[in-house]
Amino acid sequence: MNTKEIAENLVNWCNSDQEERCYQELYSPNIVSIEPTGDNPVANGMDEVAKKGEWWQENFEVHSRHTSEPIVAENWFSVRHEMDTTHKPSGQRSQMSEIGVYEVKDGKIVKEQFFYDEE
Repeated sequence: MNTKEIAENLVNWCNSDQEERCYQELYSPNIVSIEPTGDNPVANGMDEVAKKGEWWQENFEVHSRHTSEPIVAENWFSVRHEMDTTHKPSGQRSQMSEIGVYEVKDGKIVKEQFFYDEE
């Protein structure tokens, strides 16, 4: 798959609650995932990315989400992710949006980095 096809699949699968399929089919086993903050802002490899996903599911209930159409440039693409969530430990509901920037090499996503404001 080329970068445009990978980007379109990520958007389609995120918007149809098939995010797990993204990790299985689009991501390199050596993925690097970067967050702006947190206890572990850099996750290296699918095992660490999976742990990050488990933490998210344990701590947030997702009421709705939407991923925008991608902007593609060579081996890079970006999307806007919007989410309406409740933080399970506090019960606080909030809406957020973030920009995800993805790098593609050899037909797989090798890096993702997220940009958002911390409240």
